[in-house]
Formats: sequence, C-alpha cells, structure tokens
Amino acid sequence: MPRLGGKYQDIEIEVMSKPIAEYQNDEYFALDLPVAPAVMVGDEIVVEGANIAQDKVEKVICRCLGIAEPETEKKGILGRLFGQ
Repeated sequence: MPRLGGKYQDIEIEVMSKPIAEYQNDEYFALDLPVAPAVMVGDEIVVEGANIAQDKVEKVICRCLGIAEPETEKKGILGRLFGQ
C-alpha cells in the first residue's frame, strides 16, 4: 500500500496492524468495522477477511479519485508462473 500512496498523492494511506486478539473481541465488533484483514477506500469496504491484489485496490482508488483506471494486462498461467 505505501507504493500506492506515493503514486497517488491525493490520498492518505493508513496501515493498521494489531494482534489478532484485538480484532476478535466484542469491543471491535461493536465498532462495526470490517473483519481483518481488510482494505477500505474512503467509506467503501473493498475486501474483508481476505487478501486482495494491488491492482484491484488501485482500480478502486482511481474510481474514488475520479481518474482513469490503469490498464492491466491479462496473463495466462505460463505468464504468471514465469513472470512474463
């Protein structure tokens, strides 16, 4: 996420990391926050309870900022395996 903060100067990225015990208690659930791990952009919960690829987060950031989404190329299985 810090790389995206450098790329998109108009947004503030806040990373919160706490022990899992702090996310699994009644006080946390009372805050009505997403289940960790989670990614939020503005008030939108992009994903909760799972990881997400950086390019998907970047697309949501672009929509939030009202700018064009970056082009992503589709890779086949061999391209993903060999980084091509």
